[in-house]
Amino acid sequence: MFETLQTMPADAILGLIAEHRDDPRPEKIDLGVGVYRNAAGETPILDTVKKAERRLLDTQTTKSYIGTAGEPTFNAAMQAMTFAGVVADDRLVTIQTPGGSGSLRVAAGMLLRAKDAVTVWVSDPTWANHIPLLGGAGLELKSHPYYDTRRHVIDIDGMLETLRSAPKGDVLLLHACCHNPSGLDPSEDEWRAIADVVVERELLPFVDIAYQGFARSVDGDNFIIRELASRVPEMIVSNSCSKNFGLYRDRVGSLSHLCADTATRDAVSSQVNNYVRTLYSLPPDHGGAVVSMILNDPEWRAEWLDELEEMRGRLRRMRVLLNDALVEKAPDHDFSHLVRANGMFCFLGITPEQVERLKSDFGIYLVDSSRINVAGITEDNVGYLSDSIAAVL
Repeated sequence: MFETLQTMPADAILGLIAEHRDDPRPEKIDLGVGVYRNAAGETPILDTVKKAERRLLDTQTTKSYIGTAGEPTFNAAMQAMTFAGVVADDRLVTIQTPGGSGSLRVAAGMLLRAKDAVTVWVSDPTWANHIPLLGGAGLELKSHPYYDTRRHVIDIDGMLETLRSAPKGDVLLLHACCHNPSGLDPSEDEWRAIADVVVERELLPFVDIAYQGFARSVDGDNFIIRELASRVPEMIVSNSCSKNFGLYRDRVGSLSHLCADTATRDAVSSQVNNYVRTLYSLPPDHGGAVVSMILNDPEWRAEWLDELEEMRGRLRRMRVLLNDALVEKAPDHDFSHLVRANGMFCFLGITPEQVERLKSDFGIYLVDSSRINVAGITEDNVGYLSDSIAAVL
């Protein structure tokens, strides 16, 4: 049976992890792996998460199944945080999923249950795993312009022009904030223009919000969700709690369907729960229970927002720090897009050959596209990093 299988190419990010780990140089820097790190280079467990885990340990009385939809209090809290009361609850179905990736995969399956052939428009570029997650499920993917690699800005005109020719009924995948990999998000006016095209072409919006709270604020980063929810009959939203709660390995996410009416909501609810039963049966409980405790306790929620603000602020400070250093050390090159971007990621804007030199000559690890995770920058390593970048330019 299995002798017919061919070896798959190694995952680029996993390969970088191994190379960085095995590099003996003490000054090495990892800018590739997509996790938040603090100034000490650690991916911390949030204080509020630790508090909730202690309470969960003390109060949880069973490890019995929680059901295909997950924990109801978690789902209600995530729904409220996502939609901010813009639409009535009787049009919404929210389920708990194994991370944001699990949410995306369930959404893909639901689209194919609703229609035999579905086309999803994705940005060029988009998160690398969008392609195998959605395309591998059987959806047809098409790309629209998004990132101008020469000017390091959003090609909003190209995006809108392409989407105006999209067939009615197609699906449009949007990054709500902290676009991965570019870090560049539309302005509110640009979001409204995108929403206009969605309404005009009767597209189904499918919003991936993996970094809520990492751009402006928890309430500010769902602007396009609120805008669309007030204007369209249907939409899909995939959430992740990996970044904003630091729950990477606990796999916590949610999936919401906004439906045209209550009858459709009930049908979608029955279908999505049936689909989950055939896919992974039940979501993991621990991380979702932790998030639910935090979001439903006013004091802990306020503390969590403070922790989130610190993470967001550190990312901004590191962008400014690197840009300022490069202004001094590489004055003939413009890196101002570093400070215009949001969240953890952006493109450095160098060639694959220069990326390879950073790795081989200086022990600085990033993917060939030059996407960097700015959480890998610290006050201690920014001097070495900027010197190294200037050397390869």
